[in-house]
Amino acid sequence: MAKMIFVNLPVADVAKATAFYAAIGFEKNETFSNDRGSAMVWSEAIHVMLLAHDFYATFTDKQIIDAKTQSGALIALSFDDRAGVDAFTGAALAAGGRELHDPEDLGFMYSRAFEDLDGHGYGPFTMDMAGFQAAQETAAEEPGA
Repeated sequence: MAKMIFVNLPVADVAKATAFYAAIGFEKNETFSNDRGSAMVWSEAIHVMLLAHDFYATFTDKQIIDAKTQSGALIALSFDDRAGVDAFTGAALAAGGRELHDPEDLGFMYSRAFEDLDGHGYGPFTMDMAGFQAAQETAAEEPGA
């Protein structure tokens, strides 16, 4: 089996969260979904499990955070280009997500930030590795570096 990641997120309303994630490009895997949780597929290797609070609680003895007021994780997803970052963020905002700050453009990296309906944070980004390497080399050549 290939290495995969399954991000489990507690959500207040499974149906609303499922609709949000579908609106931003995830696909629902019906085989592993029911009224207590939705398996949402981003890629062959990345899946997000949207779990009702009572179901999520069966996996941990810890208190479930309120992601709207506390941070438990920030999920960064890479894209091929700025247009992909902007389209993904635009879909999230149109589906009820909240933008966390203005776009960040570092030249070699471009990113946005939003939270889903439950406050879970996402940071879609694109990075030009050649541009990153050039920036690193330029910084190393500067006096005092």
